[in-house]
Amino acid sequence: MNLEDIALFRTIVSVGSLSAAARQLGTTPMLVSRRLAGLEAKLGVRLFHRTTRSLSLTPEGEAFSPHAVALIEARDSALESVSTAGSGLAGVLKITAPNVIGHSVVVPVVADLIADNPALRVDLTLSDGVVDIATAGLDVAVRVALMRPSDMIATRLADNPFTLCASPSYVERFGEPTTIGDLVGRPCIKLHAMDTWPFMRDGELHRVRVNGALSASTVDAVRAACIAGVGIAYLTYWDVNRLVARGELQRIILGDVTPLEIGIWAVFPTRTLMPARVRAFIDALRERLHAGADSELHVTPGSRSRGRS
Repeated sequence: MNLEDIALFRTIVSVGSLSAAARQLGTTPMLVSRRLAGLEAKLGVRLFHRTTRSLSLTPEGEAFSPHAVALIEARDSALESVSTAGSGLAGVLKITAPNVIGHSVVVPVVADLIADNPALRVDLTLSDGVVDIATAGLDVAVRVALMRPSDMIATRLADNPFTLCASPSYVERFGEPTTIGDLVGRPCIKLHAMDTWPFMRDGELHRVRVNGALSASTVDAVRAACIAGVGIAYLTYWDVNRLVARGELQRIILGDVTPLEIGIWAVFPTRTLMPARVRAFIDALRERLHAGADSELHVTPGSRSRGRS
């Protein structure tokens, strides 16, 4: 089998159509269709159901897809091992990350990698939604989540605890809540994806339903509204740490509960043959997150600062 035809198959899976694959590869839909037909002939199976309006994987295509990924990764790893020994990282690094962390942390890391590795190209998708990295053909997803390493092929990069915060003007007008019960009835700003706010008390999870005049679909919007004094926000450390340090927001500590601890994770599509460019990105991202973390935000009443994993 021609590995380029297998890479073509993966591109078609990623973009969802022969014409889109042709545009991405700079060729024609007719040539893409011909090469796909050749691959199917070599395999002796049909990989896609094709109609004039839709394209979907056959059961055989579904079964072949992870093997195709492994073959292409093995090819890329082999080429990289001999072509970048003296010239740095090369190839295309495909990343997805949330908007806030993407702008504040991932982009500076990527900029440094590109500056040090002229042959490296980066394709960065910023989205607060969850992207299917295998279908999209991505190398790594940076995610802010509460999950265990067994949930996915993932590694934890840094702590990122939730943080209650408000603007100084808000606190001056409404006062500072001191218990979880004080949040009820106070103006709060909700993220659409979070109907309730999670807290820990004596090792158990407690959720509180809050209300306010504004809810928003993105972290950026919630943060901007919080700075403007609209209400209390429940965001993560890396969403607000610089604003807290500058005094634009102030952290609110409740005496009877602690915010939920979540983390920043790197999630991968497969366990096999991670390219050097991906390893370098993960190492640089972990280093930047740890160097920029402020241990003060990890201190809660009656506890000591937790170490990072």
